[in-house]
Amino acid sequence: MLIDLHTHSRRSDGTDSPTELVENAARAGLDVVALTDHDAMTGWDEAQAAADRVGVTLVKGLEISCRYQHRGVHLLGYEPDPTDTALLVELERVLGGRQDRLPKTIARLQDLGIDIDEADVLAVSGDAAATGRPHVADALIAKGVVLNRDEAFERFLMPGRPAYVDRYAADLEEMIRLLVAAGGRPVIAHPWTRQSRSVLTADAVARLVDVGLVGLEVDHNDHDADTRARLRAIAHELDLVVTGSSDYHGTGKIGYDLGVNTTAPDQAARLLGDRVSLF
Repeated sequence: MLIDLHTHSRRSDGTDSPTELVENAARAGLDVVALTDHDAMTGWDEAQAAADRVGVTLVKGLEISCRYQHRGVHLLGYEPDPTDTALLVELERVLGGRQDRLPKTIARLQDLGIDIDEADVLAVSGDAAATGRPHVADALIAKGVVLNRDEAFERFLMPGRPAYVDRYAADLEEMIRLLVAAGGRPVIAHPWTRQSRSVLTADAVARLVDVGLVGLEVDHNDHDADTRARLRAIAHELDLVVTGSSDYHGTGKIGYDLGVNTTAPDQAARLLGDRVSLF
């Protein structure tokens, strides 16, 4: 059984529609796929209809932008109640932070002499729940300023670059509590990449377990073999679920193909067995 627990559709910063993503998951031989768009659950119904049609089991999730000790951390939440008021209120704040920084980002790019405006970005963001940096990158690609998203982030959009603008992100501990209260299962996404590696020590992860954390995404393309081994040891010590996934974004993230990393069935059963019929 092949299980991929981290993918993105066009409802956030992927390039597939939820239907196309599920169809592509079936073509890739996946038995189970989780749709985990950034800070939003708007693609679930469409993805479920496609999953029912093609015979793939859908796990409904999302990837939430959080902060912990002043560093960015991404939190995967699986199968929360999509009507939970407290969770929805906080997600709206996070999505609002994405929207609010768009005009500031555009202004900084214009100050650099780049001919771009908000309409250019909205033209490529489609039905995304919020317009973010990947959509700005896509607009820059469309204008021939950069070749791909990686170049756009490296030159302009990542922290420390001239068009980067900070935004609101949820407190990690509070978001774990909100997910648990909404019936969800929280797992830290790619914990030792980007900003999060410096703050997610073994002791910090242990504290987060006390709050309600249930798993670590260990097998991810951004983790090398040594990193995976060390994270797996932490997960074993703390009795956490170990997940693996692609972090698929369609053509928006090259080399992160569906199923490139997968979650072992016994780990998926620990994580989701009481919520999703996996077998």
